[in-house]
Amino acid sequence: MSKTASWSPDPQSGITVDFVKTQGLTFEVAMAGEGDHLALMLHGFPELHFSWRHQMPLLAKVGYRVWAPNIRGYGGTDRPADVREYALDRLTQDVADLIDASGAKQVTLFAHDWGAIIAWAFAITKLRPLTRLVIMNVPHPMVARREIRHWRQFKKSWYIFAFQLPWLPERMLARKGGDAVGDLIAKTSCRPERFGPEVRAVYSDASRRPGARSAMVNYYRALLRHGGTIDLGDARVDVPTLMVWGEEDVALNIHCTEGTEEWASDFTLKRLPGVSHWVQQDAPDEVNAIIAEWLPPAS
Repeated sequence: MSKTASWSPDPQSGITVDFVKTQGLTFEVAMAGEGDHLALMLHGFPELHFSWRHQMPLLAKVGYRVWAPNIRGYGGTDRPADVREYALDRLTQDVADLIDASGAKQVTLFAHDWGAIIAWAFAITKLRPLTRLVIMNVPHPMVARREIRHWRQFKKSWYIFAFQLPWLPERMLARKGGDAVGDLIAKTSCRPERFGPEVRAVYSDASRRPGARSAMVNYYRALLRHGGTIDLGDARVDVPTLMVWGEEDVALNIHCTEGTEEWASDFTLKRLPGVSHWVQQDAPDEVNAIIAEWLPPAS
């Protein structure tokens, strides 16, 4: 696979893109800042590290070394072909491998959508120590299990089951000559003006890479086919946890925020009305203000 960057940041942003080889895969990583406290930022479906472009300069400014990888299968990161390679044991190990490669002494984990599924599991299983956890628009796994039993959530999760079909999901993501991925994000946002042609093109162009659409869908296939690859134990998270939630989420109902404090003892919830699932892109100013208030400067 060609190791070419899927995004060229504005030099004024302080963000660069490089490739990091771990013991498992080679990751395309957007980077900013320096220091021993790593802010590791995990994106979701069907996004890229590009989705954190508004938060990375803020974190670098307050002293964090920021790494936002394209998670496995996305952009210029290695793209295993087998569905089994997208199960949670592999995905959480990727996080551990990236932390090891960074050499950081402390880690604060930021995550959205699929990245947040991985982050919850990583924090619960304690593969590596975390200082803090920031979750955006994905419920704790035990809350997710509760909610999927209710029609209010089951009806919103239809696509997970549709993604189990062979080839058809890839065909859907390839519509409009491959523009469907960028259009999907823009059309389900609350502030589509934030997702103009140039932004949509970053996502759509990445989805056109060979095997990229299958990799995206394989996360969902592995979720159902290989769901028992990690043991969540008591499912508790013992680090300070911030959840930021856009209330107009087309895929997750607002009850997915409720009861999280049962599993995360030091828990803060910030709800943003009139904001979509793509919360950190839809409302970057609001999200950055929440982060700046909750997160101490890097130590």
